[in-house]
Amino acid sequence: MTTPLALSDDTILLLGQFADTLDRQRPDAEMREEIRLARALVFAEQLHGPTEAAFAAEQDLLAAAPRVRHGQTRGEYAALLRLVARGVSAG
Repeated sequence: MTTPLALSDDTILLLGQFADTLDRQRPDAEMREEIRLARALVFAEQLHGPTEAAFAAEQDLLAAAPRVRHGQTRGEYAALLRLVARGVSAG
């Protein structure tokens, strides 16, 4: 483990929304890196609209959300996001 990131309230909120969505929608399916990238943008823009704040929130979310590992399910990735939101770092 590495030192936890200092996460903003927005990033913690977005990590939770991301995890909840993955758990609701096909949690046993394979997670893909493309989903991580696309969802970060969608969630940030849902929170802030198409603004500079959304861009910053997207970048913070991507920095906090680890890259997807081969064979990882969406449910497994959701659990990892929840750990990150609680301050546990996957280093």
